[in-house]
Amino acid sequence: ITLNKEVIVREIDNLLDTYCTDCFLKTEMRQKGGKTFAHRFCIQTCTVGDQLHFLGEELNKVKQNN
Repeated sequence: ITLNKEVIVREIDNLLDTYCTDCFLKTEMRQKGGKTFAHRFCIQTCTVGDQLHFLGEELNKVKQNN
């Protein structure tokens, strides 16, 4: 099953709006170690980050096939 670009982008926006915008952990990590530290935490540790990574890979596949 191939997701289309609009669906993937909508899902990414939804995840960011729902979980990342007011994320307590992101705010704490940013205060403790700065923006890069918080970003690394989100990508490597957070389950939402895992989902965003997966959707980003799917978006890359869609772009490559077009």
